[in-house]
Amino acid sequence: MGLTGQADVAAARAVGMDAARLDALVEHVHRTYVEPGRLPHMQLLVSRDGQPVVSARSGVARATGEPLGEDALYRIASMTKPVTSVAFMMLVEQGLVALDDPVAKVLPEFARLQVGTGGQLQRPMLMIDLLRHTSGLTYGLQRQTAIDARYRELGLDEFQQKRSPDEFIATLASLPLEFSPGERWNYSVSTDVLGVVVERLSGLDLESCFRERIFAPLGMADTFFELPEDRVERMTDAWQLGVDGALSLYDRGARSGWRRPLRLRSGGGGLLSSMADYHRFARMLLRGGELDGARLLKPETVAAMHANHLPGGADLASLSSSLFSEADYAGVGFGLGLATDLKTREFFWGGVFSTFFFIDPVERLIGIFMTQHFPSNIYPVRRELRTAIREAVVERRGK
Repeated sequence: MGLTGQADVAAARAVGMDAARLDALVEHVHRTYVEPGRLPHMQLLVSRDGQPVVSARSGVARATGEPLGEDALYRIASMTKPVTSVAFMMLVEQGLVALDDPVAKVLPEFARLQVGTGGQLQRPMLMIDLLRHTSGLTYGLQRQTAIDARYRELGLDEFQQKRSPDEFIATLASLPLEFSPGERWNYSVSTDVLGVVVERLSGLDLESCFRERIFAPLGMADTFFELPEDRVERMTDAWQLGVDGALSLYDRGARSGWRRPLRLRSGGGGLLSSMADYHRFARMLLRGGELDGARLLKPETVAAMHANHLPGGADLASLSSSLFSEADYAGVGFGLGLATDLKTREFFWGGVFSTFFFIDPVERLIGIFMTQHFPSNIYPVRRELRTAIREAVVERRGK
C-alpha cells in the first residue's frame, strides 16, 4: 500500500518545526524501507509539546494485503520494559520497596545466587540492578557464553513463557550469574524478574496491575498482554528476516500466539499496543508523570528514571558485555528502565520487532515508530529517525 499521511504544516509551524523536513523523513522511510520490502510496513508519529505534527503510515498490515490501519496493534516487545519500570517506581513512591533493597527481600529464591566461570559474588543483587541491567542475568539471544546457552535450552527468553512466575524465578535462581551484580551491563531478563517483583508486592498479576494503575488512568484501552477477540482484526502480522535475506511470517495476526492464555506475563517484552496508546504513555513521561489530570509519578521520579545510573557515570560502551541490545553504546547511559543519550539528554528504547520510541525532554519532542520486523538490529532507521526529527526543529527550547 502507498504512503498515507504527512506533516501537518500548521501544527508544525505552531510548535516551531519544519514541515518540509518532516515530510522528507516520512518519504525517506517509505522509499528506503517499506517500498522495497525491507520492512513490511511502518507507522510514524512525531509530536512536540504533546501536539502531533506527523502521523504517517505505509505498507500492509498482513501478508493477505490488508492496509495498515491507524489503529493497528503491534507486538511492542521490549517497549514493555519502561511500563514495568514505571509500575515498579510507583511502588517505590508508595514506600513498599527501595532501589537499594536486595532482590531476595521480595524474591527469596535469589538468596543463594552464584557467579559462573569462577567469579565471586561481591554483593547481593539489588532492585536497581534489575532496572539498569547490571544484575548479572542474561538473555539466551546473546549467544556468547555457556550460561546464555542454558537460557536458550530452557526457553527463558521466549515471548510466550510456559512457566508460572514462581517457576520462572526458581529456574533463574538455579542458574549462575554472568558476573557479580553491579560489575557490568548486560541486556537481560532483568525486567521480567522486575515484573514478578511488581506482582508480589502489589498482590496483582501484571495485567491487572498495569490495567488498574497505568492503562486505565492514562486512557490506554488498546494495550494488553493477551489479544482480545474483538481486536483480532486490528492485529498485524510479524515478519522475520531469514539467512537468505528474505522475509517470512513469524506470527500471523489472525492466528497470533498472543491470543493464547498466559502463565507468565512478560514484564520485559510481552505487551501489545497501538500508536495512540503508546503516545499517551510517552506524553505522561514527557510531562513528568502526569497526563490529563492523572498523575502516576512525581516529576523528580521520572527525572531519576532517565538520568544515567550506570556505575561511575559510565556509558554502555565501557560497561557493556552484551552482543545485542536495543541501543547503541557509545555516549549512551542507562537509567531506571530507559537508555539515555548523555549529550542530547534524549531517553529511549525499542523492541526486537523494530518498534522504537524516544523522548527529548529539552525540546519537548516525542518520536514513535511502529513496524513488525524481527530482528531489530538490521537497519539504521532508529538513528535516522532521531537525527532527522532533531534537524526539523526550527525554534530551539534548550541550550
